[in-house]
Amino acid sequence: MKQETTVPAGAMQRILENQTISIALLDERLDIVYINPACENLFQVSRRMASGVPLARLIEQPASLHRRLADSLRSGHPCTERELRLTIAGREPVTVDCTMTPLQEPRQNTGMLLEIIHRDRQLKIAREESLLTQQGATHEILRGLAHEIKNPLGGLRGAAQLLQRELPDEGLREYTRIIIDEADRLQNLMDRMFGPSRLPVRRRINIHEVMERVHALVMAEFGESLDLQRDYDPSLPEISVDPEQLIQAILNLVRNAVQATRGEGRIVMRTRAIRQITIGHRRHKLAVLIEISDDGPGIPEEMQKKIFYPMVTGRADGTGLGLSIAQSLVNMHQGLIECESKPGNTVFRVLLPLENEDDE
Repeated sequence: MKQETTVPAGAMQRILENQTISIALLDERLDIVYINPACENLFQVSRRMASGVPLARLIEQPASLHRRLADSLRSGHPCTERELRLTIAGREPVTVDCTMTPLQEPRQNTGMLLEIIHRDRQLKIAREESLLTQQGATHEILRGLAHEIKNPLGGLRGAAQLLQRELPDEGLREYTRIIIDEADRLQNLMDRMFGPSRLPVRRRINIHEVMERVHALVMAEFGESLDLQRDYDPSLPEISVDPEQLIQAILNLVRNAVQATRGEGRIVMRTRAIRQITIGHRRHKLAVLIEISDDGPGIPEEMQKKIFYPMVTGRADGTGLGLSIAQSLVNMHQGLIECESKPGNTVFRVLLPLENEDDE
């Protein structure tokens, strides 16, 4: 006779902690007993703060969900509500699928297991994977392009130097100097398009060292009248990064925000911690979130899908390399930069895992 095995409580806890689905355990009054880390992210509240709080208090328009939960609790039958729109903690509405399962324990009142699949998040993960794939393909194209251009460019510059030595007329040598200068300019442009060439030199730092350095540089560059605000989470642990590369990436984002607002809008530098986050194909227990937001005119919708490509810019005087370089630098840290934009609210989000491949 096969012996029945039970899952240890500790193992069950780890399973719940690592689920990408948001899971909440409710009592018979539909007050929160437990939420897993994915649910903490969804509701933007810690497990400790959520314990004992009515679910309806965390959702601005809970009528539909609350009614279905009450019906399921009363009937004892599980049910699923698909494509439900919820507004949580004053954020933009999200689309979710909710599965409600009544839990009847011997000699106890009935509780409720609520499973929430964040459909918008699933779409977001797909977009992240697509962005990383496109970034990798673009990088390889640029590598080949740089190789094909640099070789004849070096020959062109060398021939111009030899010709310059042979020409007796100073006026003619001026033409060769133009050829050499333009070859150097094109060489510099190719190097910038190709992005950072060295691997990150990591050390453990407080991320706010990077943020404060960027703040000081931007204030020195654009003046004290700039409305550049800071909203930091002081509880963030140290992270292993290359400070110089990360400063360059964040600086590019903040400069982009200043230029978008013409130095007259409000820009916020924000840091937060995110638990159980997927970046591309990888799941991370903990990540640092850096947000650079501004209240400028926004990025046109048709440009948002390609703003991280080299040479794509919405400004007449822009090079289109700042965001591409920033994305490359963050990618080298196994992170990702996302962008959401509408008139009056543009947000660049930098996701950096607190553990990286070199630590594993």
